[in-house]
Amino acid sequence: MRSLADQTVDELGGTWSILHRQKRDHVRLEELLQQLLDTTGEEQERVLHSIARLVFPHAFAEESVIWPTLRRRLPDGEQLTLQVEQEHQEVNDLWTDLETETDPQHRAQLIQRLVTVLREDVRDEEDELLPRLQDRLDVRRLRQLGVAWEAVRRTAPTRPHPVVSRRPPGNALAALPLTVLDRSRDAVESTSRRAPEQWRPRLSSTSQTLAGAAGRVEHWGVLRRGEDPSTSRD
Repeated sequence: MRSLADQTVDELGGTWSILHRQKRDHVRLEELLQQLLDTTGEEQERVLHSIARLVFPHAFAEESVIWPTLRRRLPDGEQLTLQVEQEHQEVNDLWTDLETETDPQHRAQLIQRLVTVLREDVRDEEDELLPRLQDRLDVRRLRQLGVAWEAVRRTAPTRPHPVVSRRPPGNALAALPLTVLDRSRDAVESTSRRAPEQWRPRLSSTSQTLAGAAGRVEHWGVLRRGEDPSTSRD
């Protein structure tokens, strides 16, 4: 099997194939990770924001659409997908810690670990999981998965939610409330960056209210269903 990194768009099944769409996001992620390592201060925070809006919807769509298919199609699909889910969980945990960490040295360590885990995740997917999927599915099915994955990605939560299950049915049940809260918070924060100074405290308070609501939603017991114990965070 060949890594996705070594294949052309046509070999991957065309622009709508799930393989091409995964690789496209991975290429963009690597560009952002390099920027992250090369920046500091406010510029680094802007890059982190861009990474979050790429990574979390991408991973949510993988866990909802691709990994269940792999578990059905491959005899070792359970083990393969669990490893990637554990990487996704670590990314969520690292990001959650970054949001509250103020010590510069510790933040730098968290960022370095975040970059490492994200790069490992890409290699596991492009070198192992997705080529195995390619070996089992025809181009028509790969394109159908690409359409389904894209639809979920565009309507998925945009922030880390480490308490929610990484598997159905918990993650599917979490999609609607967390997507509404995350994307509302994104809109508020985008408005705040452009708003007059006197409006920003109120907009910041609104963002925090939405964050608190998302935190409460995460702990609904029903959203933990289907979770493997190795990806659990209390």
